Amino acid sequence: MTRLYRWKSGTAALMAMAITTGAITPLFTSAPASAQYNINQPRTITIPYNVTLPVTYEKEKVIVNPGETLPLTLKIKSDIIDRNRQVLIPRGTDVVGRLEPVNLDGGYSSDRNNNNNNKGVRFVAQELVFASGKRQTINASSRTVTQTERISKGTDTGQVLTDAAIGAGAATVISLITGDKKVQALEPIIGAAAGAGASILLRKKQADVFVLRPEQDLDITLNSSLVLSRY
Repeated sequence: MTRLYRWKSGTAALMAMAITTGAITPLFTSAPASAQYNINQPRTITIPYNVTLPVTYEKEKVIVNPGETLPLTLKIKSDIIDRNRQVLIPRGTDVVGRLEPVNLDGGYSSDRNNNNNNKGVRFVAQELVFASGKRQTINASSRTVTQTERISKGTDTGQVLTDAAIGAGAATVISLITGDKKVQALEPIIGAAAGAGASILLRKKQADVFVLRPEQDLDITLNSSLVLSRY
């Protein structure tokens, strides 16, 4: 059901707009954007905070080590449109940001493999880059993912790594734990490798990594209103 909200800013009544995604069937309807029209000035459209924008990625999975920070560029999955079907953010717009580790308060984790794990990971969006080259700062982030997958000496890395992008730290861990040197040949995304911890990993029989599925795990929610300028 589409819900529209109306409000006033100062003494000027603003036009209420519903933000939707999808070209034919909207994926969702959010709280409205507001627009104010000024003669000889750009029109600004505000998408309010707490609106979720769907994203996609060129790979099915992204694998990172707990504690690993990884630059990542996602894409807007569907056109973000108003109720008049004007496109506010086109499908395919780049979402530049990075995966960041999250320390969970109180050590809580939904990780089924390791209940003592107090680490998570989330995507933090920093910038939208439109096809025209225009850049727009954005303050948004995904939910925090805490579930990990266990890698051990007997793990079938082919299954884990199919259609996956992998951080350098995770590549090092998986390679050392499983002995599968082919992991390093995947040209990991830029990131910090295990480094001095390699000798410790060689003595371990297992390790936990985050296996993120962007379309399920990394949709971004606005932490503050996003103001777009349209001429």
